[in-house]
Amino acid sequence: MKDVIAGSIDGYTQLIVDLIAVWLPRLCITIVVLLIGLWIINRLVDGFRRTLERRDADPTLTRFVCSLSNITLKVMLLISVAGMVGIETTSFVAVLGASGLAIGLALQGSLANFAGGVLILLFKPYRVGDFIEAQGVLGTVKAIEIFNTVLNTSDNKRIVVPNGLLSNGIITNFSAETTRRIDFEFGIGYGDDIKQAREVIKGLITADDRILKEPEPMIVVGSLGDNAVNLVVRVWAHASDYWGVHFDLIENTKIAFDENGISIPFPQRDVHIFNPQ
Repeated sequence: MKDVIAGSIDGYTQLIVDLIAVWLPRLCITIVVLLIGLWIINRLVDGFRRTLERRDADPTLTRFVCSLSNITLKVMLLISVAGMVGIETTSFVAVLGASGLAIGLALQGSLANFAGGVLILLFKPYRVGDFIEAQGVLGTVKAIEIFNTVLNTSDNKRIVVPNGLLSNGIITNFSAETTRRIDFEFGIGYGDDIKQAREVIKGLITADDRILKEPEPMIVVGSLGDNAVNLVVRVWAHASDYWGVHFDLIENTKIAFDENGISIPFPQRDVHIFNPQ
C-alpha cells in the first residue's frame, strides 16, 4: 500500500515538475510581454495627448479620445497575452466583434456625429465665436460639442446642427480672415455725370477711416441697365467693421448724391396712347 501511495506521489510530483517546465517559461515570457506592452501603450497615449494639446484641441475631447485609445489598446494587449498563454480567444473575439457591430448599427447616426465632432475639434474649420454658414443656416458659433454644434442666429435664435453633417458639408467661415471685401452697386441716371458720381463716392471712402487703403478701393461702371448706369464699388475693411461700413456707405452715398444733384433712377416706363379716329 505504501509503495502504491509513494508511486502516486512520485507521479504527481513528476507531472507538476513537467507542467512547471512547460508553463513557467511561457508564463514568464507572457508577463514580460504584458509589462512591455503596458509601457508602450502608456507612452503612445502620452504622446497622443501631447500632440492634441499642441494642436490646442478641446480638453474634453483630449481626455475622451486618450481614454478610449488607452482602453482599446489594453484590451487588444490582453487578448494577445491570453493567446500566448494558451487560452482560446477566437470565440471571445467573435463575440466582441459581433457586439461591436450591433452597437455600431444601433448608434450609426450618433457615431457619425461623434466622428464629425472629433474631426471638427482636431482640424478646427471654425472656432467658438466665428460667424459661419453651413447646412443652409447662418449664425455665430456658441459651442462645439462632441455630437453637435450650437449656433446663434443674428436674430438670436438657437440652432443645433449635427457634427456629422458639418464635417461632410460645405462651411463658409466669415470670421476666418481678418479682412473682408464689401461690394456695392449704385445706379445713377443716364443724364448724370459719371466722373462726378465717382468723385463723390471716392470722397466718402476717403473720409471713412474703417475702409482700408490697401487693397485699393475700386469704383467702375459695372453695367448699363434699363434705367440706370450701375456703378460697382468694392472696398476692404476689417471683418469686425463689415456691417458698419456696409450700412453707412449706402446711407451716406444716398445723402451725398442728393446734395450733388445726382439722381438714383427707379424703374419706369413710357406709355404712349394712340387714339385712332
